[in-house]
Formats: sequence, C-alpha cells, structure tokens
Amino acid sequence: MGILGFIILGLIVGAIIKNVMPGRVGGGWGTSLVLGVVGAIVGGWIGSLVFRTGLGDFFDIRTWVLALIGGAVVAGAYGAIKGRK
Repeated sequence: MGILGFIILGLIVGAIIKNVMPGRVGGGWGTSLVLGVVGAIVGGWIGSLVFRTGLGDFFDIRTWVLALIGGAVVAGAYGAIKGRK
C-alpha cells in the first residue's frame, strides 16, 4: 500500500475513532484525523511485531483491523496524556 493509501486509511480510521471514542479524543476533527493516520502506522507496526504481518492491501480486512487497533491505542494514549494537567 502506498503513502496515499496510508493517508486515506488513516483519515477514515480517524473519523471512526472520533465517533467511537468521542470523550477520549479532545480537540477537533483535525486532531482526530491526524491521530488516525498515526494510528494506522502504529497498527501496522503492532501487527508486524505481534502477528508477524503488516498492513496489506487497502481492501484487506487485516489492514482495517490493525489500523483500527492502532487508532484506538493512539487515541487512548493521547487522551491519557492530554487529560493530565
């Protein structure tokens, strides 16, 4: 999957995470979309370490599941860090 696919996947994951975890992701939609892109990258990294598989094609279910897991991890970490004042 190319960089453009990664960005599109991350934007979609960011929108899903914003709707699923509205209280954890502060900021606006822009923050959520950036966290989604970072989450897609983290999901690919987690998949390569834990499951010995990275992100596949754009329409592969494994790619979407890993990206959503990564997005949830990044959004949770962001919420925990931002929640501390």
